[in-house]
Amino acid sequence: MLTFSESVSFDHRLAPFDIAGSKAHSAMLAHVGLITKAERDAIHAGLDAILADIEAGKFSWSTQLEDVHMNIEQALTKRVPAAAKLHTARSRNDQVATDMRLFFKHACAVLIEKLRGAQRALLAIAERDGDVLVPGYTHLQRAQPVFLAHHLAAYLEMLDRDVERFRVVADHANWCPLGSGAIAGTTLPIDREFTARTLGFVDAKGRPRVTANSMDTVADRDLFIEFATACALAGVHFSRVAEDLIIWSSVEFKFVELPDAFCTGSSLMPQKKNPDSCELLRGKSARLQGNLHTLLTLTKGLPLTYNRDLQEDKPPVFDSFDQTALCTDVLTGTIAGMTVLRDRCAAAVADPALLATDLADYLVDRGVPFREAHHAVGAVVKLAEQRRVPLDRLPVPDVQALHPGFGPDWPAVFDLKRAMARRRGTGMPGPAQVKKQLARWRKRLA
Repeated sequence: MLTFSESVSFDHRLAPFDIAGSKAHSAMLAHVGLITKAERDAIHAGLDAILADIEAGKFSWSTQLEDVHMNIEQALTKRVPAAAKLHTARSRNDQVATDMRLFFKHACAVLIEKLRGAQRALLAIAERDGDVLVPGYTHLQRAQPVFLAHHLAAYLEMLDRDVERFRVVADHANWCPLGSGAIAGTTLPIDREFTARTLGFVDAKGRPRVTANSMDTVADRDLFIEFATACALAGVHFSRVAEDLIIWSSVEFKFVELPDAFCTGSSLMPQKKNPDSCELLRGKSARLQGNLHTLLTLTKGLPLTYNRDLQEDKPPVFDSFDQTALCTDVLTGTIAGMTVLRDRCAAAVADPALLATDLADYLVDRGVPFREAHHAVGAVVKLAEQRRVPLDRLPVPDVQALHPGFGPDWPAVFDLKRAMARRRGTGMPGPAQVKKQLARWRKRLA
C-alpha cells in the first residue's frame, strides 16, 4: 500500500514551491500572532537549509512519508521544534493547491520564453530567406505561390496563440488558495490577503487575489486541464510544422535541408537521412493529447471536494510541461539549423499552374463573372494538360477561342513578380505585406 499510495516519487519537484508556501504561511501566522517572530525566523531558517540540501541533492526522500509535504515537514520538525506549529490553520489540501498554482505560474513563464525562442528562430529564417517563393498547398496539391517568409509567419501566428494561452493559464493560476483548509477554512484568525501578497498572488495594481470558495478551491482542477490543453495545442502546432519540414526535406520536394544534429541515418541504408526530430515532434503531440485526456477522465465523476484520485493529477501535468519544454527546444534547434535550397524552391514555384487563379482574376477584371471565369480557366488548364505543355505556353489564339474575355496580354498573368506584387491586401503574401509582417514580428519579439 505504501508503494501504491506514495506520490513523493513525482511530487518532490514541488519542493521549492512548497517551501515558499510554508514560509509565507508561517510569516502570516506570526503576523496575526499565532506564532512568535522568533518561531517564524527559526522556521524560515530551517526551510532555507532544507531547500539548500534538496538543491544539492543531499536530501533523502522517504516514500513512507508519502509526499513532498510530509517529507519536508518531518525534516523541518527534526531541526526546528517550532515547526510543530507550522501546519496551524493549514491542510494538505490547500497546501498542494497553492504549490500547484505556484508551479503553473512558473511553468507558463518558462514555456512562454521557450516559445518566444522558437518564434525568433522562425523570424531569422524568414528574414534571411524572405525573398524565396514556394508553392503553397491545399490538400497537399500545389495551390498558389507564397513567399517562404509568409509561410513561416503562419507558424509565428500559431505559436503566438500558444503564448497567449499560457498567459491566460498563468493569470487563472494567480489566485491564492491558502486559508481554504481541508474544505471549510479555519476558525483561527488568519489573514489570507497577507499570504497572497507574500507569495505574489496579486493583480496588476498589487492587490491580493484569494480564491472565493473554500470547497471549490480544494476540488478545482480546471487549471490542470487548461494547462494540459495549452500544451496539447502547442504540440499540435509543433506537429504541423514538423510535418511540413518532413515533406519539404524529402527528396521529392527538397526545399530545405535539415541540420544533421537533428537527423539520423538508417541502420541498414547508408543513403538515408531521417528527419527524426520532426517525426518525434509528431509523436510527442499524441502524448500531450493523452495527458489532457487523462485529466479530463480523472476529474469527470468526482464529488466535491477532495478525493484521493486527484493524486494522479500531477504526473500528466508534469509530463506535459517537460515534454512541451523539450519539444520547443528541439523545434527551435531544427529550424535554426535549417538550410533553404533556393534552386529547388525556384523550380517548384516556376509551375505556371500556380497562377491559374490569377488568370481567373484577369477575366474578372475584364467584367467576366467569377464562376464563368473559373470555368473558362478550367478549360485552358484542360487544354494544356491534353497538349502536355505548360499553361503559359499555349498559343494565344487557341486560348482566345475558349473564351472571348482572353485578350492578347493574357500570358502576362504568369509573371511571378507581377502576380505577387498584386497581393496587396492585409494578411496577403505580397512583398509589401510580408515586409510589414516581418517588421511587426521584429518589434513583437525584440
